[in-house]
Amino acid sequence: MSSSATGGPTAATGSDRSIARDAIGGAVAGAAAYLLGYLTVYLTQSGRIEEGLSGLNFLAELFGNDPISAWQVSGWMFYNAHFVDTVIPAVFGGTQSQNLISQAEGASFLFVVPPVLLLVAGVVAGRVAGADSPAGGARAGAFVLAGYLPLALIGTFLFRYSVGDGSVAPDIVTAALLAGAVYPAAFGAIGGAASSLLSD
Repeated sequence: MSSSATGGPTAATGSDRSIARDAIGGAVAGAAAYLLGYLTVYLTQSGRIEEGLSGLNFLAELFGNDPISAWQVSGWMFYNAHFVDTVIPAVFGGTQSQNLISQAEGASFLFVVPPVLLLVAGVVAGRVAGADSPAGGARAGAFVLAGYLPLALIGTFLFRYSVGDGSVAPDIVTAALLAGAVYPAAFGAIGGAASSLLSD
C-alpha cells in the first residue's frame, strides 16, 4: 500500500514533466519554423518586392503616407503561403482580398515552405520527446502549435500597413485558424508521427 501511495504522485510528477518537456520542445520548434518560413520569403522575394514598390512608395510619400517596406510585404506573402489572403481597402469603400503569391510569377514554390518546415518541426519535437510510437509522436508534434500560433497572431499586427482609415494586413480570422492552428497542428503531428519511425 505504501509503495502504491508513494508511486502514484511520483508517476504523476513524471508524466507532468514529460508533457512539459513535449510542450516546450514543440513550442520552440514551432517558433523556429515560423521565423524560418518568414525569412525564406524575405530572402527570396525582397529584391523583387522592392522593385515593385518603387512606384507605389512614390505615390504614398506624395500623399503623406509612410512608404511600404519590403519586410511588411514579405509578411503578407508569408501568410499567403498558408492560403491566408491579404485584406486591402477598396477604392470606393469596403475591402478586397488578394493572394500576392498567386499573382506573382515564379513564387508558387512558397506554398510548400510552411508545410515542409512544419513537418521538420514536428520531427524535431517528436525526437526531443523521445516518441516511440506514431501516436506519441503525433501528440508531441502537435505541440508545434504552441510556438506557431502566438507568432501567427502577432504577425497580423506586426505586418499591418495603415492606409487612411483602413489598413493592409493578413486576414486575422484565417491567420489564426488556418495559419496559426490548422497548419502547425496537422503538419506538426504528421512530422511527429514520422519521427517515431525514424527512431527505429
